[in-house]
Amino acid sequence: MAEEEFQQQQLNDRIESDIAQRTLVHQANVARIASASDAAKTLARTAPLARPLIMLANGDSWYDYPLTGNGLPLQDTDIIAQLRHYGTVPPTVLNLAHRGDAAVDEMSLPKQERMITALRDKSNWIGGKPDAILISAGGNDIAGDQFCIFLDFNDGKATGLNDDRFSKALGAVEGCYLALFELRNRYAPGVPIYGHCYDFPIPNGVHPSCAGPWLKPSLDFCGWSVADGTRIAKQALTEFRTMLKRLEADKKNNFHVMETQGVLKPEDWANELHPGYLGFRKMTRIFYDKLTADLTPGVAATS
Repeated sequence: MAEEEFQQQQLNDRIESDIAQRTLVHQANVARIASASDAAKTLARTAPLARPLIMLANGDSWYDYPLTGNGLPLQDTDIIAQLRHYGTVPPTVLNLAHRGDAAVDEMSLPKQERMITALRDKSNWIGGKPDAILISAGGNDIAGDQFCIFLDFNDGKATGLNDDRFSKALGAVEGCYLALFELRNRYAPGVPIYGHCYDFPIPNGVHPSCAGPWLKPSLDFCGWSVADGTRIAKQALTEFRTMLKRLEADKKNNFHVMETQGVLKPEDWANELHPGYLGFRKMTRIFYDKLTADLTPGVAATS
C-alpha cells in the first residue's frame, strides 16, 4: 500500500507541475495580449484591436489527449490543443484538464480549489474573469472497469443497459455539473459554461498501450457483443445528452451544450473512447463556431 501511495503522490506531483507550467505559459500569453491592446490604444487606432477569447477549461482526455492516435509520436491532439490554433484569432485557454478524470474527480475539493485559484488570479484574465468556462465531464464516470456496474447480464431477456443503476450514476454526474454552476456563480458570476456530449463510440477493445480498453471487457464479462455494445453505448450517451440539455434549458444555469453526437464516422475514432487527430479536428470546428458566434471578448453571454 505504501508503494501505491508513493506512486499516486508522484503522479499528483507531476500533474501539479504540469498545471503550473501551463498556467505560466497562459499568463505570458495574456500579458502579450494586454500589451498589444495597450499599444493600440496609445496609437489611437480608429478600429478596435481584435483580441482572442480567453477561457478556462477543465475536464478529461477530450481536453487533454497527448497522443496522435493510439501511440507515438506524442502530440496533444485534443479539442483544447487544436482550439488554440483554430481560426484567424485563435482562443487563449488556461487548461486545467487531465486525462482520466471523472466528473467526481473534477469537482472534488482539491480541484475545485484549483479552479478557484485560477479564477481569482487576475493575471489569467483581461477584465477580471474568463470569457467562458469549458467543461468535459461524465465519460470517465461510466467508462472503464466500472462500466460493468451499469450492464445487465445477457440472459436472453435483458436489453443491456440497466436503467435503474445507470440513472443513479447519471444523477451523480448531474450533481457535479450543478456544483460547477454554483462555483461559477460565486467566483465568476455571469461567465457562461460550455459542455459537450461526446459521440457514439465503437466498443471494439481498441486502445493505446498506455491505457484501456474501457468498454469491451465489461461487455465481454456480461455477455454482450460489439454490436450490442455499440447500441448500449449509444443509449447511455443519448441519456447523458438528455440530462445536459435539461440543464441547458434552465436559463439560470447559463450553460450551453456543444452538439457533438453523430459527428464522427468509424474512421474518425482512434480507439474506443477517443477520436484521432482529424476526429478531434471535427469537434474543434464545432467548438470554435459556437464560441465565436455566441461570445464577444469581454462581454458576458447570458442566454
